[in-house]
Amino acid sequence: MIEAHQLTKRYGSTTAVEDLTFTVPPGQVTGFLGPNGAGKSTTLRMILGLHEPTSGTVTVDGRSFRDRPRGLRHAGSVIDAHDVHGGRSALAQLSALARSNRIPQRRVEAVLEDVGLADVARRRIGGFSLGMKQRLGIASALLGDPAVLLFDEPLNGLDPEGVKWVRNLFRRLAAEGRTVFVSSHLMSEMEHTADRLIVIGRGRLLAAESLAEFSARSTRQSVAVGTASAVRLRDILTAQGAAVVTEGELLAVDGLTADRVGEIALEHRIPLHHLHTRSASLEQSFMELTAGSVEFLAGEPR
Repeated sequence: MIEAHQLTKRYGSTTAVEDLTFTVPPGQVTGFLGPNGAGKSTTLRMILGLHEPTSGTVTVDGRSFRDRPRGLRHAGSVIDAHDVHGGRSALAQLSALARSNRIPQRRVEAVLEDVGLADVARRRIGGFSLGMKQRLGIASALLGDPAVLLFDEPLNGLDPEGVKWVRNLFRRLAAEGRTVFVSSHLMSEMEHTADRLIVIGRGRLLAAESLAEFSARSTRQSVAVGTASAVRLRDILTAQGAAVVTEGELLAVDGLTADRVGEIALEHRIPLHHLHTRSASLEQSFMELTAGSVEFLAGEPR
């Protein structure tokens, strides 16, 4: 478990994180979201003892991470996949980490196999692609078989197969009872991966709740409607003030309720074979909640 209480970090006159209080429980994948400059990376670094809080506290399983001499046995992390010696091999990099944390060498071989790097273990990391470096970072995080895992943008550089693999890995780790904390800007992946969310903006907590609760925050809902007379219905609904977009065989309608769409179709004798209200996406809810917390608006510096 990760627990932050009134966590604050200032750099001179700039406040990066302010009065953050939250809990990341075990047994779930918790997504960590926020606009650029919101303070996500600073928060992760304070959890890992890389930055000292100006005030407040943060603990990993009840203790400050700095108080744990063999840190990889308690928490694993991927903060920057590029932050690794390019002249070393993957095997040498993980072996050095294992020795410093008193982890058996057989564990190195096991995690290399788990992340799909066993065949390139003796190649220099400098020749790795970003996706391969991400896999190596994940191997480093898993090396000590820790109960707590933190990942900062772990999907960058991964191909679709790699993204699916990471998604399943996070779910498996959470199912094993571990604490999994994932910072990402990829809303579609968080929608498919996270059980709950912590959202911050300008260093302050905006939300800490389940994925379903967060998505339900949005005031926007759309109606999906299917008909053989799609073009005609689209023109009629547009004339009624709705925004209508074609999505495959369906029309996505904003600005009218499902009941009103059904009434209009009946008035114009247009048979429907599909009609339902769709909840807002995670991205829509996120954009609404953080609208006042973005660092820059398009065409309008803040």
